[in-house]
Amino acid sequence: MPNGEPNTNNFVRFHHGPLRKRAPSPEVPNLATFFPPRLRPPVTRALAEPVSQNGIRVPLLSIFIIARDEADRIERTIRAVRSLSDDIVLVDSGSTDGTQEIAARLGARVIFNSWPGYGQQKRFAEDQCRHDWLLNIDADEVVPPDLAAEIAALFAGPGPAADAYKIRIAEIFPGEPAPHRFAYALAPVRLYRKDKGRYSPSPVHDRVDLAPATRVARLKGTVHHYSVRSLGEQMTKLNSYSDAQADDLDGRGQSLSVFRLAVEFPANFIKAYIGRRHALRGVYGFMTAMNYAFYRYLRVAKHWERRLQRRSAEAPAQTQADAREPRDG
Repeated sequence: MPNGEPNTNNFVRFHHGPLRKRAPSPEVPNLATFFPPRLRPPVTRALAEPVSQNGIRVPLLSIFIIARDEADRIERTIRAVRSLSDDIVLVDSGSTDGTQEIAARLGARVIFNSWPGYGQQKRFAEDQCRHDWLLNIDADEVVPPDLAAEIAALFAGPGPAADAYKIRIAEIFPGEPAPHRFAYALAPVRLYRKDKGRYSPSPVHDRVDLAPATRVARLKGTVHHYSVRSLGEQMTKLNSYSDAQADDLDGRGQSLSVFRLAVEFPANFIKAYIGRRHALRGVYGFMTAMNYAFYRYLRVAKHWERRLQRRSAEAPAQTQADAREPRDG
């Protein structure tokens, strides 16, 4: 036996007799299953107690994802966070590639909701979550093991010390196995209490608006953001996003100067290539900076196109009104 200790678990010595096997102890019934189902008492759990998933204790944390046509990426995204939650919610806006089936097979609750815009879709997803703590990740993002362990550690013991946590999100270009040392990154709030924060209803900006006096901290780990499938797919995505931003400008009654048409492309190329350090990431960094600059120009161009179209539509109406006015003399 280990450490030289005698085995006293399976044998007992009787008076003046040889060692004999101990008779098996009567098994204590499990009260949760002893009674018929209709007579069993309800199972309750303290709010701070982690739940059990396949024998592993997981935090009382809901994770929500919004998606459409992400069959090639959603499995990796969900698998990376399965150990963190028993409540993974995927809100799908109409995938036709089997995204819903993959997510459901991995244990996510899949809910359909027509696309209302970024902020509104994430607010809808928040409302579907069961727990008080929420973690939002996008379908093209992956939580690496070190960050998953850091999040799990927050919920061990007394629980998180803050009400909301910022998480660094670094983009990864095709061909890169991990975030580049100088990769551009943001650090938005992604982990938060639902009574302390809510996503903004903006159709183009998906940020969490926090209540006053909310305690905010920052995690050490980094989310891996695989935002680019290809340059062509990126341009399609940015073209659609420029439409949404032009709609948002119209909805808020905001007007951009015509001089922005001339400076938007070069200014934003410099912003991406130098400011976001794409210059350190080779040819792909240059091409991505060009795409970003064109997208920023395109949103201004579409804004001005709509203004010119409205002026053209208003001109005949004004001419007809002038013609109907009586003339003096």
